[in-house]
Amino acid sequence: MSLAVLKSRALAGMEAPEVNVEVHLANGLPAFAIVGLPDTEVKEARHRVQAAIMSCGYEMPAQRITVNLAPADLPKESGRFDLPIALGILAASGQIPTSPLDDYEFAGELSLTGELRAIPGVLAMAFAMRRNAARKRRAFILPLANAAEAALVQGMSIYPAPSLIQVCAHFSSSDGSALLPRHVVTPELEAENYPDLSDVKGQQEAKRVLEIAAAGRHNLLLVGPPGAGKSMLALRLGGLLPPMTDDEALESAAVQSLAGCFNTARWMRRPFRAPHHTASGPSLVGGGGTPRPGEISLAHGGVLFLDELAEFDRRVLDVLRQPMETGTITVSRASHHVDFPARFQLVAAMNACPCGYHGHPSAKCKCAPDTINRYQGRISGPLLDRMDLLVSVNPLTADELEAAPATDASPMVAQRVAQAYSRQLERQGKSNQLLGTREVERLCKLDAPSQAHLRDSMKRFDWSARAYHRVLRVARTIADLDASKAIKLKHLTEAIQYRRALVLTT
Repeated sequence: MSLAVLKSRALAGMEAPEVNVEVHLANGLPAFAIVGLPDTEVKEARHRVQAAIMSCGYEMPAQRITVNLAPADLPKESGRFDLPIALGILAASGQIPTSPLDDYEFAGELSLTGELRAIPGVLAMAFAMRRNAARKRRAFILPLANAAEAALVQGMSIYPAPSLIQVCAHFSSSDGSALLPRHVVTPELEAENYPDLSDVKGQQEAKRVLEIAAAGRHNLLLVGPPGAGKSMLALRLGGLLPPMTDDEALESAAVQSLAGCFNTARWMRRPFRAPHHTASGPSLVGGGGTPRPGEISLAHGGVLFLDELAEFDRRVLDVLRQPMETGTITVSRASHHVDFPARFQLVAAMNACPCGYHGHPSAKCKCAPDTINRYQGRISGPLLDRMDLLVSVNPLTADELEAAPATDASPMVAQRVAQAYSRQLERQGKSNQLLGTREVERLCKLDAPSQAHLRDSMKRFDWSARAYHRVLRVARTIADLDASKAIKLKHLTEAIQYRRALVLTT
């Protein structure tokens, strides 16, 4: 047979559309052409494939070889098509049987010796295969290094292979002795090693706010002089976060798989991303000729920590505003656009002025008022309006450090957070931070005194409608931590206390 057709998948953001790898052999001068909108990596596959086939002891046909990657208008990138192209050549030349190939999908980059190397985006491919299972259920043959990752998608038949020759033996074996073993997911999770909250001396109010932020997945801004403990507190948030659901874990892992940074040992762990303040806009939201997820997508389901917030370029910070509301980011290019999830929890830390000592109880600030206003003006009003909580982290004196009482360790706080989060899942199926306007009206009802207090606070602090609803969401979280079905006046008052300071110059 001079024609073979195999199945693989391309990547378009979080989607993995099906690709037909059509290999045709014709008489004529030996040639090897790949068509179907391939990028440079795919065009170079002909060299890898030819060397791999010969290294494995098979014959490279001395014919005119045409490989068509259909559909033709879908961009194809990376070395994931090496394996199906090599198998297509061997099948079209009669060196392996063709009949069982339609029951599988293939992906993998070949080395010159025929070994299979890991590829990015395997989880997205496995997701797409499971969605199409109603039409035709296929098994997935892929590199051994990607097996544990792909097998996280339940219901998939995963057959990992170390090299091309083992894949060929799988289809050529007459007695079944060379069949590839099916992989069963057994992720080996690394031990948690988050820094403990009890290491932070004092700062009771900041610790309380950190617990509320973790329980409701609320955005948090820490403001204070250098050395007060802002970064120290933020880095301990990871040990307080509620456990991920299976759907959250799979979606977060799929995004990281696209970027090639997923580690199965971190399965079911919320990501914690901390880009440097010199980061550009595309590095945060994603981009590139072939769009790749940025930091906000890699933090999907977890925390995006921006230390030294005011040192970021204001235009870079403002690109966060839309995804903070929608939970997605669309990266557009001339030929196509892709969507990435970006439901992250923003935690930021900053000084109140360039020298850092504005508001310090003892050290004197050397900055002029105009300088302080310009510095704080680097954070736009719309971005501040999207923050749920703000706490001032003040430095402790030597006497206060020595007299600071022991506080709850991270596991104890995490237990309270998990209980509050489970109440949210039972009530509405998601965190309080994700409640829509109608859900806030239904689930965050106030009695008459509380409603009057919130109305007065809104007038006094000149809050927007967004701020009004965010206060109610925070109050709902505080009530959940208190195991209260109703939001009481004390819950609302505490939520207002953490909101009113969002005018930094006061």
